[in-house]
Amino acid sequence: MDSLARRLSFTIAFILLGVYGYLTLSGPQGIPALSAKRREIRQLEEENANLTRENDSKRVRLDNLRLKPSEQDLEIRKKLKMLRKNETEFILPNSPSSVKPDALPAPIE
Repeated sequence: MDSLARRLSFTIAFILLGVYGYLTLSGPQGIPALSAKRREIRQLEEENANLTRENDSKRVRLDNLRLKPSEQDLEIRKKLKMLRKNETEFILPNSPSSVKPDALPAPIE
């Protein structure tokens, strides 16, 4: 009888331990939270890589502007919309928006 009670208590303890483990892993701090955190880490790493690439390209552009006076002059003129003496700038009208075939005039016969 003593071995039966011991065996039964071990079985019940094992089952309770399994249920506790399942509830712990499936709860709000369990596996779903872990996968959400991993997803967030992956997203932040991608964003960090994009920002690093953007910083590098801006650093190269600034180095070009600092080291090449012609590019610096061109950028200043573009930002301030200035022209040098004897230069002409042509401003073209915007291209016409999509014209419907019904709006076109009928051909003359």
